[in-house]
Amino acid sequence: MDLRAIAATFGVVFLMELGDKTQLCTLALAGERPWLAVFIGSAAALVVTSLIAALCGGFVQRYIPTL
Repeated sequence: MDLRAIAATFGVVFLMELGDKTQLCTLALAGERPWLAVFIGSAAALVVTSLIAALCGGFVQRYIPTL
C-alpha cells in the first residue's frame, strides 16, 4: 500500500472538506440529534461517496490516458 498516496489524499480531502456545506449540515444536524449518530451517518456518507469517486476514477483511467 502506498502510504504517500494515502497521506496526500487525506490532506487534500481534509482541506477541501473544511467549511463546506457538508460540514455545515453536519453541524446543524448535531445540534438537534445525538452527535455520535450524526458522526456515524456523515462518516458513512463520505466513505460511500469517496468509494464511488474512486471506482469511477479507476474506470475512466482505463479509457482516458493520463499525462
